[in-house]
Amino acid sequence: MEGHLYTKTPRAWEALARPDGLDRRAHTLLLMANGRRSLRELSRLLDEDVHELARRLTAQGYLLDNQAPALADADDEAA
Repeated sequence: MEGHLYTKTPRAWEALARPDGLDRRAHTLLLMANGRRSLRELSRLLDEDVHELARRLTAQGYLLDNQAPALADADDEAA
């Protein structure tokens, strides 16, 4: 997960329009997740480890792991 790149989902964009629906840490992480920053970089920018928060937001449908489809495609090609 360290090098994975996360981007916002439509659900995240909706939540960002209503910032009272998320806690401050989640709101900040969603703002900064742009599909070009790794979890390591996001952790450094936010001055805290955001791995667990990113996992939670992904499970809740707010973040999308940009590398997941690429890995699935590679597995399909190898088969």
